[in-house]
Amino acid sequence: MSKEREVPVTPTQQSYADSALARVEDIRAWREKIPNLVIPETKGARKRLVNAASVPKEFVELATIAVKTKPVLVRSSGQDLAQDKDLSDFADAYGPVADELEALASFVRHSVTLAKNKVGSEALTTYILAQRLSKRPETADLLPHVEDMAKALGKRSRKAKSQPAPTPAPAPAV
Repeated sequence: MSKEREVPVTPTQQSYADSALARVEDIRAWREKIPNLVIPETKGARKRLVNAASVPKEFVELATIAVKTKPVLVRSSGQDLAQDKDLSDFADAYGPVADELEALASFVRHSVTLAKNKVGSEALTTYILAQRLSKRPETADLLPHVEDMAKALGKRSRKAKSQPAPTPAPAPAV
């Protein structure tokens, strides 16, 4: 068979679900790449850290100088000033990474909401059009679709609204 007669093979497009799963796997792989990453043990764990975490950098530097110059301030717990400096450098460097990830999450959430809005708006427009058209004799066959859509929206048809609600049974006498 000659190459002239071969049909070119076009690669199939990856589904959104497959693409999203691949991005989730990429993001989870970042966990291994970020040094000093700690997963909180409880939902409110970060709140308990904010007080001491928000002290000014100048205060931390003054405390470091005090520990270096006054041996009485060196604690037996083995406070390591080099480790403190490393953690401070980590915090300074990775703060913008967290900001960028939060911005990206916000953009993804906005994109998801926008996509749902477009789909929902089109469906609502179809519903309203079907409602109007179902009242015409030539398109009355749309009525079952309109009723199904109304149920899916949580709305009741006019017939269901006009029926009185069942009265509750009287409470048994004690």
